[in-house]
Amino acid sequence: MNTQSSKEAFSQAQELIPGGVNSPVRAFSSVGGTPIFIAKGEGGHLLDIDGNKYIDYVQSWGPLIFGHADESIENAVIEAVKNGLSFGAPTLAETQLAKLVIDLIPSMEKIRFVSSGTEAVMSAIRLARGFTGRDDIIKFKGCYHGHSDSLLVQAGSGMITFGTPSSPGVPADFTKHTLLAKYNDIQSVKKCFEDSNDIACIIIEPIAGNMGLVPADKDFLAELRKLCDENGTLLIFDEVMSGFRATLRGAEDITGTKPDLITMGKVIGGGMPVGAFGGKKEIMAQLSPEGPVYQAGTLSGNPVAMAAGLAAITKLKNKSILYGILENRAIRLLEGLSEAATENGFSLQTDVRGSMFGFFFNDKPVKNFEDACNSDAARFAAFHKGMLEEGVYFACSLYETGFISTATTDEMIEETITAAKKVMAKI
Repeated sequence: MNTQSSKEAFSQAQELIPGGVNSPVRAFSSVGGTPIFIAKGEGGHLLDIDGNKYIDYVQSWGPLIFGHADESIENAVIEAVKNGLSFGAPTLAETQLAKLVIDLIPSMEKIRFVSSGTEAVMSAIRLARGFTGRDDIIKFKGCYHGHSDSLLVQAGSGMITFGTPSSPGVPADFTKHTLLAKYNDIQSVKKCFEDSNDIACIIIEPIAGNMGLVPADKDFLAELRKLCDENGTLLIFDEVMSGFRATLRGAEDITGTKPDLITMGKVIGGGMPVGAFGGKKEIMAQLSPEGPVYQAGTLSGNPVAMAAGLAAITKLKNKSILYGILENRAIRLLEGLSEAATENGFSLQTDVRGSMFGFFFNDKPVKNFEDACNSDAARFAAFHKGMLEEGVYFACSLYETGFISTATTDEMIEETITAAKKVMAKI
């Protein structure tokens, strides 16, 4: 496979952009090699600038549930652009998309749109602190909620649950109010409550997608809800990745646990930059201009992005049967990958939630970030490289989730399985 143009493009980009990329994971650092520069997307495929074609299981990291260049979403964007790119003033599309999302997500009574998942989470946490009058938050190791300062934390030393900055440029004072717990381990959460009586909220990915796909146990989420109720703490579900990907009505529909606030993104933008947060009316009423908690954004509710989101969510609502179809394709894909692994004498741990899937080269089930870190990173890197050469584009990190789109056909799934058997036989 010739990738000379991508290599040259990456070299040039490195002269102008830090690391040659505008988001770190794109640099292929964890899998080796040179990132592929994309020329265009067509349905379930990507085409690079060298003319190579790939079956795409990244789908722009989730938002393209209908694949690349979906005609209805594309047309909605084109029509919106004809009226102007941005107004900085209210439009009907904002209210229309708000009603659509609220009607589908049971715990969402009011919503506010922003421009990214990071912004949605940052705003939801500020709102939780303003509503409760408390400062501390609990997050889980392995859950990623964007790159705002108070969330870039790592575990503290010894028995201390309070986090310390995981990135230069983040003052320790910004993270001293962030407590770290272990995913799917309720005792670690109880320890946080023992260490602080000032906890405003717990934030969690109920279907974690940033340590690979690792869903939270139903009983664990139920215990979180109970702890929050007992301590006057808000429960925030970060569904920036899983929202409208795992199910049409949010994680609460399949877990049985209702959050107080939800953050969303990805699919609700239909491929455009959109984030959102929402929840109970009495909590959302604390937001400016209705309440004292300030949050604003010039491009929030951008009309072009709202048009794309409206088109995407409307299609999902009208064709909810798609979730079962996409899940079956994801299950078949992982069955095939597992068969290939078994044939070659190693273990593969797999999971599926709707159109989301994940796999680990690991001998044991993965329930948290520590388990994920015990996966065979070298084997994954070799697998990723081999699959790329076979024309299959998986996420370039073992800690990321894969996605099936409606443009991912049964034939593509079988082609991927055939390629996987060939690659795994070599590694």
